[in-house]
Amino acid sequence: MSKSLARVNAALAAAGIDSTPIEIATETRTAQQAADAAGCALDQIVKSILFQGQSGQLYLFLTAGGNQVDTAKASALVGEPLARAEIATVRAVTGFAIGGVAPIGHLTPCPTWIDPRLMEFATVWAAAGTPRHIFPCSPAALQRASGAHLAVFTEGEGRATAARKECE
Repeated sequence: MSKSLARVNAALAAAGIDSTPIEIATETRTAQQAADAAGCALDQIVKSILFQGQSGQLYLFLTAGGNQVDTAKASALVGEPLARAEIATVRAVTGFAIGGVAPIGHLTPCPTWIDPRLMEFATVWAAAGTPRHIFPCSPAALQRASGAHLAVFTEGEGRATAARKECE
């Protein structure tokens, strides 16, 4: 078992989340690949997106698979301008490679926010530390385990309900 996957398993156990990551035969580097592999709606996939502030602080945004982070909204939440964190920085801070960044089990925890869209599902799926592993859990358990603050930070808030229903 990889060190990254072991860290996620340990974080799940420490949070009291009864979930076993599963290995997918194909890569799950994109939200669509993960949704296809899990057999779930795209928005049930948790994307772990890291931004870096001008101060150097990293911030984690847990976003529904079909949503995109609005950097202006995210910057307003954290109180400083944000830019996408560089690949090497993500790896150094989280211990995970891009495409496998889990929402929990980071080497260095950082302030975290969660997309309200994720809270609409009974189960969501997140990367488990590798591009081939994902784990299911309730969004409430994920929010608790990650210490995430519920906030609106995505583009297109208020999009048609019909468009959401089409994905479910």
